[in-house]
Amino acid sequence: MNDTQDLFPTRIERKLGMFERLDPVVHTEGSEREDGPLSKEQVDEFEEKGFISFDNFLSEDEVEQFLQELREYEEDEDLKLSEGTVLEPGKQEIRSVFGIHQVSERFDRLTRDPRLLGMVEQLLGKGVYIHQSRINYKPGFKGKGFDWHSDFETWHSEDGMPRMRSLSCSIVLTDNGEFNGPLMLIPGSHKYFIPCVGRTPEDNYKESLKSQDIGVPDDASLRDVMVKGDIEAPKGKAGSLVMFECNTMHGSNINMSCWPRSNLFFVYNSVENTLHAPYCGNKPRPEFLANRKDWSPLKPLK
Repeated sequence: MNDTQDLFPTRIERKLGMFERLDPVVHTEGSEREDGPLSKEQVDEFEEKGFISFDNFLSEDEVEQFLQELREYEEDEDLKLSEGTVLEPGKQEIRSVFGIHQVSERFDRLTRDPRLLGMVEQLLGKGVYIHQSRINYKPGFKGKGFDWHSDFETWHSEDGMPRMRSLSCSIVLTDNGEFNGPLMLIPGSHKYFIPCVGRTPEDNYKESLKSQDIGVPDDASLRDVMVKGDIEAPKGKAGSLVMFECNTMHGSNINMSCWPRSNLFFVYNSVENTLHAPYCGNKPRPEFLANRKDWSPLKPLK
């Protein structure tokens, strides 16, 4: 049981209407809000839209080094058998590899890159750690989509993340165009929490990571936030970066093109927002999905 007050009830039997978020979007004030790589305009944009994007965050050489590692993972049969690797439904193609920063020193170093960490702390405040990391693959013709969802809704319900004080960094490792299933986000959707209907089965992650049925918002609520904010897909060349707030509604279509799509995700959470027992009442999910062992603040590389 979780003995802390549940401020964001979800996975309930009866529909509960969406309500305005209770937490700030940007968790710094005054000089701290301006102390970092982001301009005032970029901080304001993140606060208003729930995400910001950058072209050419990584150079072509840096991207190629990461891609070379990914090619090796695709051929690694042992990695395909590990619990942290999710395969496409009914296929042998990799859908996701979780805990990538624990698998690879190169990816681990990137989590502490001062270019990235500086922006994260400018938005979340000093003291952050990696809650989750993953690579999402979308092979040409075969890559399935991801339903609309708020990451926070899942992390709150299934991992016990108490408040909205985390964000995701999505780094594009292959060109993201309109046809290979780019990340789509709903601007302004982070301003509302949408409770979802349906109890969470034990070990729900085994199915939800392949095809999500629980934790998907109802059509009426989705329509409401879409009408307010529309939909954006920040497409870009390999090396581009999208940073989005934990409660921003997002998803992606299937890849109907011949071009693969690979995205790297780092989820940063504040050390003041560490995990409790899951609010859905189930046992905690595995460590590769929700870090419960090391909440030490990350230190930037010199």
